[in-house]
Amino acid sequence: MTITQLEYVVAVATYKSFVAAAEKCFVTQPTLSMQIQKLEEELGIKLFDRNKHPIAITAMGEAIVSQARIALAECEKIHEIIQDQQGTVSGTFRFAVIPTIAPYIVPGLLEQYVTNYPLVRLQVKEMETNQIIKALKNNEIDAALVSTPLEESGLKEYPLFYEPFVGYFSADEKALEKRLIAPEDIDLGKIWLLNEGHCMRNQIINLCSEQVQKLQAEKAFRYESSNVETLRKMVDKNGGMTVLPELATFEFNEDQQDRLRYFEDPEPVREIGLVTSDHFVKLRLLQSLMDEILALVPEKMRVQKKNRKVLRIQSAKL
Repeated sequence: MTITQLEYVVAVATYKSFVAAAEKCFVTQPTLSMQIQKLEEELGIKLFDRNKHPIAITAMGEAIVSQARIALAECEKIHEIIQDQQGTVSGTFRFAVIPTIAPYIVPGLLEQYVTNYPLVRLQVKEMETNQIIKALKNNEIDAALVSTPLEESGLKEYPLFYEPFVGYFSADEKALEKRLIAPEDIDLGKIWLLNEGHCMRNQIINLCSEQVQKLQAEKAFRYESSNVETLRKMVDKNGGMTVLPELATFEFNEDQQDRLRYFEDPEPVREIGLVTSDHFVKLRLLQSLMDEILALVPEKMRVQKKNRKVLRIQSAKL
C-alpha cells in the first residue's frame, strides 16, 4: 500500500469517475486504474462498483476511503512539522470565498499575500456555501471564507469578524426620514434579494421574518440577483430598497452614503469566518490567511459586541 494509491482511491471516491480522478491527479487513466486494482488485490476487497454510472463505492470501500483521508491528512503533518522547524510558510493553498464577501476581501488579500508570503501558491475561487461544504468534505479545497456558523459535522470553524448589515433605499423611501431603522421599516414587497443558494438571502429573510408573507406583493415583476452590486443598481434605477453587507458600501459616493441607514440595537450582523475540514493540518498557512484577512477589515468588526445580533443562515423560508 502506498500514499499514491490512497490519493488515487480518494480521488475516484470524490469525482465518481476514473477519468476525472486521473485528470485531477495528473496521470493517465490506465495508470490510476492499475494502481487501484493492485491495492484491491492486496487488500482482498473491491473498493468500487465499476458497473454503476457514476461509479459507486462499496460498503467496505466507504470505510477504506474514510481512513485514507485521515492517513493522507496525517502525511501532510510532516510538511507542517518541517515548516514549523524552519519558520517558513510555503506550499499550495486551495481557498474558496462566498460571492458576497469575495469582491471586498479577495483583491486586497491577493495584493498583500503575494508580497508577504512569496513561497505560497494561493489558489482562490468563488463558490456558494453549499458547494463549499461539499468541497471541504471531499478535500477539493483546504479552507473557505464564509458566513458562519455552519454547524456542519466534520468541519472546523474559526470566526474572524462581524460585519453589520445596512439598509440601502431609493430617495423616495420614507425610512430615510429616520436616523436608525428597524426590521419593521423594511417592506419586503419592495426589497431586492439575492438568488436562492446565497446564505445572505436567508439571513435577510430571517431578519424580516414577520413580513415574509408580503414579499414582492406589489411588484409588477420579480428579479433576484447573484451579485450584491446588482442589488444596489436595482435600487438606484427601479426604486425600493435592499440590505447590504457594510463592506459593500465603503466605496459609495456621497449621494449613496446619504441613502444608507444602519439598524437600531440589536444591530444585525453576519459572522465571517474560515472553515476547514476536521483533518486539516496546514495550520501555519491558515494563520497567515487569518492575519491578512483581519488586516483588511475595520477594527470595529473584529470584536463581537453585546448590542449585535448574528443572523441565522439556515431556516429561511420564502
